[in-house]
Amino acid sequence: MIPAFIYSMDRSEAVVSMVDSNLHREKLLPSEKAFAYKMKLEALNHQGTPGQPGQKWTRDSLAEEANDSSRQIHRYIRLTNLIPGILQMVDSGEIALTPAVELSYLDKGTQEIVLDAMEQEDCTPSYSQTVRMKKLYNSYLLDEDTIYSIMAEEKANQREKISFHVNDLRGFFPRGYTASQMSREILQALEERRVRAIRERDWDDR
Repeated sequence: MIPAFIYSMDRSEAVVSMVDSNLHREKLLPSEKAFAYKMKLEALNHQGTPGQPGQKWTRDSLAEEANDSSRQIHRYIRLTNLIPGILQMVDSGEIALTPAVELSYLDKGTQEIVLDAMEQEDCTPSYSQTVRMKKLYNSYLLDEDTIYSIMAEEKANQREKISFHVNDLRGFFPRGYTASQMSREILQALEERRVRAIRERDWDDR
């Protein structure tokens, strides 16, 4: 038999206990940590106050019992505002935490455009690029063309490549095709062209 302890807990206490257990796991994805901190902060505020009556739990009070600073906890919680596609890229290490936090301030529709631009340009935004996008967004100046223009900028460590604006390609594909689907079909067509060229060359050599 395995010894067990039974405690009487309300829902908020149970959530805090569960989250604390998860946060002590050795390896946590950024998304797991983000939602864990958010759940704990919400549960603690529902459960009670850390000090004076009427005082709410904040990231500072949460940081006192966590291994992360208040600033880092804030960054992680911001990740919960990302769309799934971008959050997955954070988990996989394709996008670093700081640029991801800047993208979290964009609305869902704008994030979808950024994700589409990343797939089309086959690159991820730098921190400075995400800061610019956030500033333009807050000034109501960030549109689709501006996002693609920013993402098409050549970075110092970026390899030479050919790029197309997704709007220039939409007329060649069914409605609703994403940039990644377009890219796959273009590459497939080029591969088929290469195979045909090899076969024709081999035939001519006979």
